[in-house]
Amino acid sequence: MSELTAADATNRIYQSLQADNEDIEHHIAALKAALKREGLKEAVLDPARIVQNNRSGRKLLQAYFRQRGVKVTFVSP
Repeated sequence: MSELTAADATNRIYQSLQADNEDIEHHIAALKAALKREGLKEAVLDPARIVQNNRSGRKLLQAYFRQRGVKVTFVSP
């Protein structure tokens, strides 16, 4: 099994969020590992691709990921 890139892991996060957080813990762990392998310090998410794209939704998502050791920022492409 090949290791995921940070971009692939991020796409799986988006899919999980759309599927009512199915396997989100597994995908966050994969993202954390990919970020570490690639030497990145934070995950950059597109706010348009998350389910609840308002300030409170973004802050809740950031807090959830931070509790699992992943810093998240939001940038529109």
